[in-house]
Amino acid sequence: MGNEQNAVTVEMDGRVAIMRLNRPTVMNAVNDALRQGLTRALRQLDSGDDADAIVLTGSGERAFCAGQDLDESAVVDTSTLAGWLNRQHAMYQAVRDVNKPLIAAINGTAAGAGFQMALMCDLRVAHPGVKMGQPEVRAGLASIVGSYLMSLQIGHSLNQQFSLTGELVDGTRAHALGLVNDLVPQGEVLAQSIKRARALAALPGAAIRVTKQRFRERTQAGFEEACNAGIRYQLECYATGEPTRVMKAFLARRNAPKD
Repeated sequence: MGNEQNAVTVEMDGRVAIMRLNRPTVMNAVNDALRQGLTRALRQLDSGDDADAIVLTGSGERAFCAGQDLDESAVVDTSTLAGWLNRQHAMYQAVRDVNKPLIAAINGTAAGAGFQMALMCDLRVAHPGVKMGQPEVRAGLASIVGSYLMSLQIGHSLNQQFSLTGELVDGTRAHALGLVNDLVPQGEVLAQSIKRARALAALPGAAIRVTKQRFRERTQAGFEEACNAGIRYQLECYATGEPTRVMKAFLARRNAPKD
């Protein structure tokens, strides 16, 4: 699983902080170490004087973030679900609360929680080969927060399609739909993201900050409602036992000895 003390790393490129989700052996999946590390790093960078802008990306080439770590979510039950989702909510809120420019450099798969984090960034840069979307239904989970965030970007019909089927789209289609702002060759994703970050950071800071604040104000009530609804509906899903069965079956296949 890698060194969980370094589940999130930060390096500087001039005045731009490059923050990496750093669990590449599990496609940078979200677990408690990553939640805590990301929340802490975002707050420190946003309140400090070291960085004018932040680029969020994933370690390795396979994934930006493939969603929740199934080793963690497979052992959640109805008695622990609310607390677990509230911790997830807190991580998302930390992303939303960043006042400095925040760019998602989507270097690989962005699914589920990873897709949602990317949607909460100010701008998204990707390459044609990435896969993006909301596959929760395939794990027996309702698509609630993700479907709300998609409603801010795409129309109702496509939102229903992606939420109900769990299908992933490639970077080319994501760009055509407006889910991605810049589509560049794979090797240029980080450089273009840094370029975007520097361009935003060069604009008057107060104007950027209050414009971001206004976007938060316009969407905060809907975001809170979606997170609260997520607890209700995921409780219903977990009560059936389906998510646990699906995720444990996947883990069994993943961990089975290879011939």
